[in-house]
Amino acid sequence: MKFSEERRQAVFARTDGHCHICRRKLALKNYGLAGMRGAWEVEHSRPQANGGTHHLNNLYPACISCNRSKGKSSTTAARARNGYRRAPLSRPAREANTFAYGAVGLVVGRVLLAPLGPVAWIATGVIGAMIGKALEPE
Repeated sequence: MKFSEERRQAVFARTDGHCHICRRKLALKNYGLAGMRGAWEVEHSRPQANGGTHHLNNLYPACISCNRSKGKSSTTAARARNGYRRAPLSRPAREANTFAYGAVGLVVGRVLLAPLGPVAWIATGVIGAMIGKALEPE
């Protein structure tokens, strides 16, 4: 199926421009250009041959080699071959993760390090945010 530029951008943004199978960085402009650096295709998580739809929740960006090698197999199996269970997070989801871990770090610092004062609380909040930013969705 031919996808509109708007649809391709929406699919690309789901994983912040990374292959949802191997996590390789993709190039938005290299859609469908086999042999180019960061070339990618829209991949159906549940293949059309198995009843998958063109709904956005079934579409992910995948480098051409991952998409072609996956074929009609499951996304779970394809990701597992690369040591992953879930798709990479989108930018907004990663930012939310960073904020959430920062907030948790701040609360934990406030509770556990209360006698040490505000500097310790802020430090644990910063550490929590760094952990949230670094975490993969696994």
